[in-house]
Amino acid sequence: MSQAKIGVIGGSGLYQMEALADIEEVNLDTPFGKPSDAFIIGSLGAVRVAFLPRHGRGHLLSPTEIPFRANIYAMKLLGVERIISASAVGSLREELKPMDIVFPDQFFDRTRQRVSTFFGGGIVAHVGFADPVCHQLCDALEETARREIKGIDIHRGGTYICMEGPMFSTKAESEVYRSLGMSVIGMTNLQEAKLAREAEICYATMALVTDYDCWHPDHDSVTIEMVIEYLNRNVSNAQNLIAGAVARLAGEERTCKCGHSLRHAIITSRDRITPEARERLRAIIGKYVD
Repeated sequence: MSQAKIGVIGGSGLYQMEALADIEEVNLDTPFGKPSDAFIIGSLGAVRVAFLPRHGRGHLLSPTEIPFRANIYAMKLLGVERIISASAVGSLREELKPMDIVFPDQFFDRTRQRVSTFFGGGIVAHVGFADPVCHQLCDALEETARREIKGIDIHRGGTYICMEGPMFSTKAESEVYRSLGMSVIGMTNLQEAKLAREAEICYATMALVTDYDCWHPDHDSVTIEMVIEYLNRNVSNAQNLIAGAVARLAGEERTCKCGHSLRHAIITSRDRITPEARERLRAIIGKYVD
């Protein structure tokens, strides 16, 4: 099976990575079903990268329908150690303007219909998630963005609130999120971050602001054409940023804690883990239970 050290998950508008060379398409199956789409594995310079469109090519999957567990488990099967997640978001703060790029360091969960763990069904683990973003990976993304992306503002830190969707917020909800100090709002990244941590994969979000959420007095004047224009321009910036960050990360060893987050997290006695659970999670727990 083809292998890649870095995975990229593309959000709305980012359905391919044009800079990838020597590409191959890889279809995978996992104990949690099929991923959102086939993986496109190719080279950015000397680095093999696995790209996955989160919603599938053609944007077929709503946020609730995304097979998050299959997506992250498949990344693990491919040998991915770091995931860069690109995501279109709405802004909950005046200073976070359309076209800005935000690297949030916290998440807040407002989803209701999603499974956010690989565990259960014969094995229990409690993984630390106080700091849900890999700071080493985020450092690389931020430094690359400030060096390579001109003419827009880069922001580090803040909270990404993950709502269920697919409908957007009411004004009341949007104002509550602002009163709680949230920064940006999206529908997808919380589950990815949780599952990546359980899979011992570094994870960071590149939040691409397309518009202000409905709290903003100018929100009603925003047209779908304006949002699409911002989205397309954001995608171009995202591709350049990802290519630069991948080059910076080439050969850089992981010094974060992400790679051993399960070391003391599996609570179930090893002799009580069911054979089915061992097999189902082998790619994730094998080094701890085999």
